[in-house]
Amino acid sequence: MRRKARLVGIVRAVALLTSLPLADAARLAREFGLEISAIDPLSAGSVNSNFALTAADGSRYFARLYEEQGRDGALVELSLVAALGRAGVPVVQCLPRADGAGVGDFAGKAFAVFPWLDGEILCQGRVTAPACHKLGAALARVHLTTPQVARPSEGRFRIADLRERLARVERAGHTAYFDDIARIRERLAHYEAERLRQRAPRGVIHSDLFRDNVLWTKQGELSALLDFESACEGAFAYDVMVTICAWCFGSRFEPELVEALLRGYHGVRRIDAAELAALKVEGAVGCLRFATTRITDFSLRAEAGKPPVRDYRRFLARLDAIEAGDLDSCFTRALV
Repeated sequence: MRRKARLVGIVRAVALLTSLPLADAARLAREFGLEISAIDPLSAGSVNSNFALTAADGSRYFARLYEEQGRDGALVELSLVAALGRAGVPVVQCLPRADGAGVGDFAGKAFAVFPWLDGEILCQGRVTAPACHKLGAALARVHLTTPQVARPSEGRFRIADLRERLARVERAGHTAYFDDIARIRERLAHYEAERLRQRAPRGVIHSDLFRDNVLWTKQGELSALLDFESACEGAFAYDVMVTICAWCFGSRFEPELVEALLRGYHGVRRIDAAELAALKVEGAVGCLRFATTRITDFSLRAEAGKPPVRDYRRFLARLDAIEAGDLDSCFTRALV
């Protein structure tokens, strides 16, 4: 089935982090030139608090409170999205504030408003080779903007950051995860050394291009790439492999989907032999990154007796498949 997208910026469904009273929302909205009559909290966002705003004329908008990024971080993200839009990447830019400040402030948290964008989010069962081909091409266009935009930082998911997250879980005494943490830590050390030997090309990457961060038209065209909060400087091969892991794996990797995504990408930005060799390493690092953050962001937040919204072991299964060579022939057929 296809899932109707409710708004720009849909991410993972968890509990809302911050409430925003209508009176405060109305004040903030006026800073963006809007008069609103209603605000609805949205159960979307593993990091931020998101809301649907209804204006007096019935038009709708998407609003976000940044829970982890401060004002400067939010402005960097929004500036990057604007630059990507100018370069022709399909994105949705935030509304300008009347005073040019870019973001509002609520209780010390950055506040931004975006146009509401209708579209569809594909469930895994409706992911097709043509969709993956279009997605790969769009991702390549993001990477090609690197010389045209201000380079972001390396972000908050470097290997050192992942190690610190694992250490926090251990210090908190969550013994149920200790065996998997030991494995993740060992494989991070292994692939960190492999990365130093390969030195894959780097630039602006999305780093979180999951299915719920892409909108499609009813005609099957890619409408917009969403949620650049995790955008950073990183290896292009890492971004490609995170996207493959997100789109091309159900109970296993689907070779037809993997190859279509790679061909779509390769048709816009060529992957040379050296970068081809980096795909396996970067894919493994991506799996370790999301296994780690799904422990800290989902497993540890799950209510007692209930399964987490996202199971980190799904990314350890992807890691197993990559290390077993399940994608090696896909790389060869698609790119050589």
